Formats: sequence, structure tokens, C-alpha cells
Amino acid sequence: MKKSISVVILVSIVLVLSFAMMGCSKPAPAPTATVAAAAKAPVSDGSADLKIAYQVNLAKADADNYFSFTGNIRYMAVEKDQADEVTGASLLGSTHLFHAYLYDVEGKTTLSSGLRGLFLFGVNPFTQIGTDNLNASKADDGTITIQYAHRGTAYRIVTDKSGKLSFPNGSFESRAIGYIAGGAPQVISKDFSADGTSATVDWAKVWDSKVASGKLVDDKSTKKTGDIGKNADDPASMYYFDGELMVTLENDILGINGTLTSVGR
Repeated sequence: MKKSISVVILVSIVLVLSFAMMGCSKPAPAPTATVAAAAKAPVSDGSADLKIAYQVNLAKADADNYFSFTGNIRYMAVEKDQADEVTGASLLGSTHLFHAYLYDVEGKTTLSSGLRGLFLFGVNPFTQIGTDNLNASKADDGTITIQYAHRGTAYRIVTDKSGKLSFPNGSFESRAIGYIAGGAPQVISKDFSADGTSATVDWAKVWDSKVASGKLVDDKSTKKTGDIGKNADDPASMYYFDGELMVTLENDILGINGTLTSVGR
């Protein structure tokens, strides 16, 4: 009899311990996702964040040259800024005011620096066009090509057949072809210029990738020529611009007009 009671007690103890252990055990963790969700690509909302209007006469000094822009940043807008013939600077300050749109808060470019340089011809004396050999041509298919060389760097901007510049993936290129020391004229490699000046730049050679890069510009500096590269927004910038600008070229008058949208990355 005592043996039977002992067995019953032993079984009871085992059962109690089993239930206790089950109560203390942690529930199995929920299965975790093994594949991270793909990052969503930035999407333009089509808002009018930067409006551009620009005109420059490529053939002669013209009082009708101007650069206008307006956007969502308070006080950062200029209506028909022009060159101050006395100081040589922009009359209304667009030269520095436009920086609010050209750079993000970390100083990274949000659009082509070559395009920005092109806008400056609208607010500089006509002599700057000759100094930088600014030129534009329209092909039979409607494509407009704009080229110039500033401080030893050549820039090329090309529209589509309808005259539009698309952002962010339009045709904006640059290449190091020389250098400038202080306020002196540009020194251009003779690989790209017959006499080493910007006035005789051979643009076909500039945009020919078969003309080797990495060569000393001259024997008076350590500056070297560079490769042809894309001249667009910085891929690390906080935002970039999306949209289209319409380019026109009639009777040596170059015009650019349109509205762009900022897109956060």
C-alpha cells in the first residue's frame, strides 16, 4: 500500500514539474523576412520648384540679354537680371542667389555646373563670350549643341531633336583641356587648340575620346588634360532636378525656358 502511494506521489511530482517547465518556456520567435524590401526610387511630383528664363545674343552686345529664375526658396528669385557694365558683375545678384538651387545644404551640386556656367553669360559683359569661346549651332535634325571653355574646362550641352534638355539624364559633358592662372587668359593644350588659346579650340578634337587624356597642358604647370565625362548633378546630392527646358536658337539669339521639379533621393 505504501509502495502504491509512493508511486502516485512520484508521478504527481513529475507532472507538476513538466507543467512548470512548459509555463516557463519562451514562445518560438515569429519568422523573420529573409529578403529586405527594395528601396523605392525617387519619384517626381511635377511641382514647379524652379522656373528658368534666359536669353543671350551670341553675335554682339545686347541690352536684351538676361537671366531670370524663381522658385520656392524665399527671397531667392531674380527677374531679368543683366550685366552691370561698370562692375562686370550681375546687376541684381543672380550670380550668387542662384546658388540656393545649384547646391544642397552639404554643398553638392543638384544640376549641371556647365548649365549654370551657361546662364552666367546672360549677366556678363559680351566680352566673356569671346573669352570663353561660347558658341551654339543647330543641326538639320533640330538638335542644338552649345559649347564653351571656362577656366580650362570645356563644356558641351546638347538638346534632343525637338530642342529640349531633359533632366536629370540630358546630354551634359565636360573635359579638362587647359587651365587658368589668376586673371590671365586660359591656357589650352595644343592637342585641342592650334595656338594654345580658347579662341582656336578645335571642338571636334575636344569631344574625340581617341585624343588621349592625362597629358601636360604645357611646360609651365603640372595641369593635365582629362577624360570626357558626364557633367550632371552629384549622385550624392540630397535632391536633383527633373523636367525639361526648351532651348531655341534663332538669328544668333540663344534662349532657354522651362520649369523643373526638385526630387529628393
